[in-house]
Amino acid sequence: MASYELMSFDRFESISLVGAIEQQSPFTLNVGYWLRDPNHLMLWPEQVAAHPRRDFLWEQTCFEIFIGVKNQDFYREINLSPSEAWQAYQFEEYRYPENIPPIAAYDIELNQLKRTHYGMNVSVDLTVFMQKHQLKWSDLYVGLSAVLNTSQGMHFYAMQHSSPSADFHNKRDWLHEF
Repeated sequence: MASYELMSFDRFESISLVGAIEQQSPFTLNVGYWLRDPNHLMLWPEQVAAHPRRDFLWEQTCFEIFIGVKNQDFYREINLSPSEAWQAYQFEEYRYPENIPPIAAYDIELNQLKRTHYGMNVSVDLTVFMQKHQLKWSDLYVGLSAVLNTSQGMHFYAMQHSSPSADFHNKRDWLHEF
């Protein structure tokens, strides 16, 4: 399991966030987010039942996984709410198509999504995505990010921020390789 300390774009240091990635063969990806909020600044959405797919999760607290393919433009974005709603999106290239909400990706499925006392745990099934594109784990790279809604405003966390504004779609910031 690899772990990464996610950095706030605006250097908001009141909350720290760590993301961990684990490949489970043959096609399962497990990700955990550990959030430290000693001043209780987080605003958490209300939980929902049955893990529905919902759009616009990024408008509140939302944890995100980006899955890129080496030497390819297409990628997937997975949004995970502490409410336990989720959604996956497909892009052909950087933020394209420009639909809002983006086009849902049904080649990624949810195995498990659980809000914990320290953050979130998720297990996603990449079987259809990986088989459809004939991918191996070594073809993939992953970016972890989060939008945190707090009593002090919205804060944007990622593995790194190489753009002049917070931009989770920047593939240079997706640091995990298998």
